[in-house]
Parts: sequence; C-alpha cells; structure tokens
Amino acid sequence: MGAGARRANNARMESRFAAIATPSPSGVEDALERVGRLIAAARRAGASMAVLPEGALGGYLDARGRHAEPLDLEGPEIARLCDLAGDLVVCAGFTERGPRRPYASAICVSGAGVLGHHRKVHLPPSEVGTFAGGEGFAAFDTPIGRVGMLICYDKLFPEAARTLALDGAEVIASLSAWPLSRVDPARRLGADVQTRHFNLLDEARAVENQVVWVSSNLTGRIGSLRFPGQAKVVDPDGRVVAATGGRPGMAVASVDPARAIARSRSAAPHLADRVAAAYELDRPAPAIDALPEQLPAPAADARRNGRIAAPAPAPAPA
Repeated sequence: MGAGARRANNARMESRFAAIATPSPSGVEDALERVGRLIAAARRAGASMAVLPEGALGGYLDARGRHAEPLDLEGPEIARLCDLAGDLVVCAGFTERGPRRPYASAICVSGAGVLGHHRKVHLPPSEVGTFAGGEGFAAFDTPIGRVGMLICYDKLFPEAARTLALDGAEVIASLSAWPLSRVDPARRLGADVQTRHFNLLDEARAVENQVVWVSSNLTGRIGSLRFPGQAKVVDPDGRVVAATGGRPGMAVASVDPARAIARSRSAAPHLADRVAAAYELDRPAPAIDALPEQLPAPAADARRNGRIAAPAPAPAPA
C-alpha cells in the first residue's frame, strides 16, 4: 500500500468528535430548533459524532425542581432527532416517560434510527423522588465504533464507566447537567469544587479505562444553579484534546479510537491487568500473624511496643 493510500485509510479510521456545552432549552420545540442548529454546526466542523448535554431535548429540571415534559422513546421527537442527525452519530439527553416517574435518559441516534439508550442509574439527592433510576450499563455498536453512555452523576461511580469499558466501549459519551457547588459556589469557575470534580472525573475515567471520553454539560443558569460548561474530548491517555471552557460552544477533536486505545494499552493494559478476585468483599481479611521482620516497619514497631498482640504460640504436641 502506498503512502497516499495509507493516509486515506487512516483518515477513514479517524473520527471527529464534538462535545457541546449549551444552556438548558425551554421546552421541546425550542430544544429541537437549537439541537438542529448545533448538529448543523457539528457537521460543518467535520464531526462524526456530536454529544449534547443531559436534558438537551426539552430541558433539565426547572427553577422549582420540576422535570421537563416526558417524551416517549418511540415518539415523534426522537424520530425528529434521527432526521436531524443524518450521517452523524448524535447523543442527547431527555426526560423519558416512565410507568410511575420519568427517567433521566440519553439516546444515541443516526439517520438510520436509534443506536443506543441509557437511563441514569445514580440519582443525586436533588433528583430522588423526581426521577426513577435506571438498572444498568451496556455498550452498543455505531458507525464510529462501540459506544457507551453515562448521565451526569453516573460518572462519579467508577464501576459505571468500567462496566462500559469491559463491555467493549471504545468511546464513552458523558452527558451532564452538572452545576457549580450547591453549598458554596465559587465566583470563579477555577475555584469551584464541583467544577474541579467534573474536570477531574473526565480525565480520570478516560485514563483508567483507556477510552475516548466525550463530555458535554449545560451552561448558564436555572434558578439559583449555575452550570459551568467544560465540555471536552479526552484521549485514552487522559489528555484533554479539545475543550470549551466555561462558555457555550463546541469542543471538536479528531481521534482514531482503535489506534489511540491500542497505543495506550500497549504499555499497560489496565483492563487486562485487573485482578478481579481481589476486589470481592466476601473474602476474609488477611490475619496479622507475620513475624515482626515480615511486617511493614510501622506494624513491626507497633507489635514490639505491644500495641498489636503477637499470635498465640502453637500448643505443644501431646
């Protein structure tokens, strides 16, 4: 294969990801109009995949804590999103109708139809009683590779992203409505603890699972809540390759997921090096029965000083 053919082949394997930071819409019609503009902008930027925030199709909770209008998974709004997506893979959050309470959900679509669906599993205290929780995590196949989705608080739990990675996800789309600290919001985003957590988790989850991480978030205000944006694309080594900062916008970066993951895992394959049996909670704790010289220095000193009892001597043979 010549150099030109190799470059063309590499270009086909590379995907361009758009992570979007945008305010919460006010209703479904406003949402679809805005989503249409954002998808068109992502297409002009050459994106293969666009990730919109939680609640992008209709809005997040309002200033009184009420959820947006629930949509049906097979309803006209999702069909419209498929039409808008066309040749792109698009992930977007919405309030999904449920039997008793709605779900905070995410949908992944293209012009061919629905590719994947996720219901937020972990509900923060502000959403308990408003939403019902989802039941699990699963990756799914798309034209750009195998993808998994998380919604906001889900990413705080390492088991969630790890489950998707073990299910073969090469790309994890993290859709959020993540505000500044509710208890003590900082005047500057850089000083806000919740904003720091948001950015730290994006990088940590990418590097620990060695996946491409595409993170979206709301901007602006809803009542007393302020949202910091911080949409970004992170490579499998935890490097932020594109970011919006605190303003509305679109972070766009090109990554070849298969190649980037293979390169990252070639030196230290985190998933393959897991010692799953060591993480079981029903295993007995190790007994402290080693001789002082076999213990770490602090434990040996404690035993010599009588703070840790030495093991009882074995009984003499009869």
